[in-house]
Amino acid sequence: MEKMIGGKKSYLAMKTDYPVNEQISSDFNEIGESVRKLANHAIKLGGIGFGTSFLKWVASFAAIYLLILDRTNWKTKILTSLLIPYIFLTLPSWLFGILRGEIGRWIAFVAVVLRLFIPKHFPDWLEMPGSLILLLVVSPGFFADSIRGHIIGTFVCLVIGCYLLQEHIRASGGFRNSFTRANGISNSVGILLLFVYPVWALVLTLL
Repeated sequence: MEKMIGGKKSYLAMKTDYPVNEQISSDFNEIGESVRKLANHAIKLGGIGFGTSFLKWVASFAAIYLLILDRTNWKTKILTSLLIPYIFLTLPSWLFGILRGEIGRWIAFVAVVLRLFIPKHFPDWLEMPGSLILLLVVSPGFFADSIRGHIIGTFVCLVIGCYLLQEHIRASGGFRNSFTRANGISNSVGILLLFVYPVWALVLTLL
């Protein structure tokens, strides 16, 4: 009789083990699914972050390229000094931090000393880079920390790009000339590259 009771007990124990095993298995499946979703979201966010950083580099180098052209063969009345605040707003964060720190202060100090006391040794083509370094070093935290990376800074970059594009088209004598003349193509490509980062940033903001 005890065996029968024991057998019933063991049978009941085995019968109740199945729901527990199924629950544990479903819990593990849910954990695995959550981990997969987390990994997918992390990969997507990492890709977006890499894309944003890469486009910042493209935009910054495009602005620097246009500054170089302005000092060589792009002699127009276009207000290319607007490229300085554009670079300020699009410069990648780690490079911005380096130039805003002690290294930038020393560069700005040397530039000011040369400009004030030894102007003959301060060439004209260094005025724009010197202005950029000064802007990076002395700009208030509101502009350096709040405007940069904010939608306001993105709109400013977009406005600068639109202004330079329409001024370049006007100076070239029309839209077709700006893309067909030998010296117009390189300038047009450089100006168009100014739009890649602000447009991308605006799309991400709106989404």
